[in-house]
Amino acid sequence: MAGIYIHIPFCKQKCSYCDFHFSTNLQSKSTLIEAINKELEIRKNEINQPLETIYFGGGTPSILTENELDSIFNTISKNYVTSSIKEVTLEANPDDLNKEKLNFLKSTPINRFSIGVQSFFEEDLRLMNRAHNALEAESSIKLVQDFGFENITIDLIYGSTTTTNEMWKQNLQKAIELNVPHISSYALTVEEKTILDHQIKKGVTKPVDEDRQNEQFQLLVDTLTANDFIQYEISNFGKENYFSLHNSNYWKGIHYLGIGPSAHSYNGKKRAWNIANNSKYIQAIQENNLPQEIEVLNEIEQFNEMIMIGLRTIYGIDLNRINSEFSQPLVDYFHHELNQLIKENLVAQLENKIILKPEAKFFADGIASRLFYID
Repeated sequence: MAGIYIHIPFCKQKCSYCDFHFSTNLQSKSTLIEAINKELEIRKNEINQPLETIYFGGGTPSILTENELDSIFNTISKNYVTSSIKEVTLEANPDDLNKEKLNFLKSTPINRFSIGVQSFFEEDLRLMNRAHNALEAESSIKLVQDFGFENITIDLIYGSTTTTNEMWKQNLQKAIELNVPHISSYALTVEEKTILDHQIKKGVTKPVDEDRQNEQFQLLVDTLTANDFIQYEISNFGKENYFSLHNSNYWKGIHYLGIGPSAHSYNGKKRAWNIANNSKYIQAIQENNLPQEIEVLNEIEQFNEMIMIGLRTIYGIDLNRINSEFSQPLVDYFHHELNQLIKENLVAQLENKIILKPEAKFFADGIASRLFYID
C-alpha cells in the first residue's frame, strides 16, 4: 500500500507562528491546481501499488473550489489504483466550513477532517493571527458532525504566552465534550523569520516559557489518557480505531508521494522534495520537468531516521530490524547507548521493541539524539 500527500500552498492570511510554504495571493490558484494534476500524471509510475490514503495538507486545502477538488480526484482515479483507499483527509480552517461547503464535500471521497482549531480562546487566536474566532472553532466541529462525519481530528496549540494552565485545561475539556476522537497537539514553536519571532525580538510579545510548555504537555497527556485517548505518537492522541492511517504509515516507513510545491516524497531508500516556490513549480511542471531535489539515504541516515520515528510512536524501535538491517558497528553502538538509557529509566524494552517511558516523552527528540550514530 502507499499514500499521496497533496500540498495546497494557499492561505487567506498568515498565522504568526507559521513557517510552512504558502501564499496569501490566490491569483495563481487555478493554474497551480492544473500543475498539481499534471504532476500527478507525470509521477504515476513512481507508485506501483494500490493507494491506501490521500492527504490534502497546506496551506489551507479547504479553500479549494468544487471544480478544483473534483479535478484532483478525477486525475488520481485515472492514474492510480484507488480501490483500496481507506482514508482521505482534508485539512480545513473553521471559517471555511459552512453548510454549502460541507454539502459538496459529503459527495467526495473525503472521509476525515483535520480542523485547525488551535484554541477555543480569543486571546490565543489573536496572538496566532488565526482567521477564525472562538465561536467558529466550536461551531465548525458541530457542523461537520451534523453532516455525518465522525472521523475528525483537531489541532490544539499549547504553551503560548496567552495560554494559562487553566485555559489549557478548558481547551482540552472542550474537545472532550465535543466528542472529537483524535487530537494533534503541539507546543507553540518560534521559528525564525515568522511574525511571532519578529514580535518577540521587538519586545511586543513575551518569549515562550519552556517550563509552562512542559507543564501543559503533562496536562495534555494526563487529561487525554484519562479520557480513553491513546498517545500513539508524541503529539497525536486518538481513541481506538481513530488513529491517523496516513500519518501512521509515515512513521512505519510506508512509501508516499508528495505532490505540489514544497511537498516531500519517500520510498524507503530515498527522499525527494519539490521546490518551495509556486511560480517556479508551475513553470517547471508546464515544461514537463520535476522541480525537485533527491537525497539517497545512506545506512547511517536510515538508521538515525528509524531511531527518531520509532521513539516518537507506540510502535517503538524494532530490535529485530536494528539487528538485521544494519552493519555491526551501528548495532554495537545502538546497544551500548541503549543500555545507558535503560539504566537512566528513560526507555523500556517490551519484548522486541524499545519505547520511551511516559515521563520521558516530552524530551523524545533529545533522547533519540543520544542513539543517533554520528560518522
